[in-house]
Amino acid sequence: MTADALLASAHDAVATAGASSPDHADFVAALAEHGRAALERGGPPSHLTASLFLFDRDASHILLCLHGKGRFWVQPGGHLEAGDASIAGAALRELAEETGIGDDLVDDLRVVDLDHHALSARFGRCASHLDVGLAGTISREGAELRISDESDDLRWWRLDALPSPLPRAFEERLARVRAAYRPRG
Repeated sequence: MTADALLASAHDAVATAGASSPDHADFVAALAEHGRAALERGGPPSHLTASLFLFDRDASHILLCLHGKGRFWVQPGGHLEAGDASIAGAALRELAEETGIGDDLVDDLRVVDLDHHALSARFGRCASHLDVGLAGTISREGAELRISDESDDLRWWRLDALPSPLPRAFEERLARVRAAYRPRG
């Protein structure tokens, strides 16, 4: 049942992000060709992942991890797992694993972006990720950060002073996310 729910959630997320996303067709094709296997790390070399662009309440800062394998600063996220009931659930699980922030602290969570990006050989058999990007807000005062074994560092960064290095095209993706996500309230 969970696999069916996750697959339905993936289809909903792709529809929510919409055809205006530059990589929309890649997601539609992967789901049509591979079905549930497109959600699995052990599935095709290009498969779906979920990530979370977490902003503070005034949307002036973003939480980024220094990714251990990638050696760049990026939003928390990762592979979908068998126990995930939804794309949002996967993104929140990854957030908790990588930062220590529980889903009860995240507000206004929404799917905002689809991004198909190639990966280096450091990522093993994964050739590329079809990443479903969600966005949410949090009060930085209530969030105690905990660095995981997947990251070398974890910090809040001003949106006008992002760190280096970043993944290729990260700033363009962040601009798309910010255009699609206006925090409510």
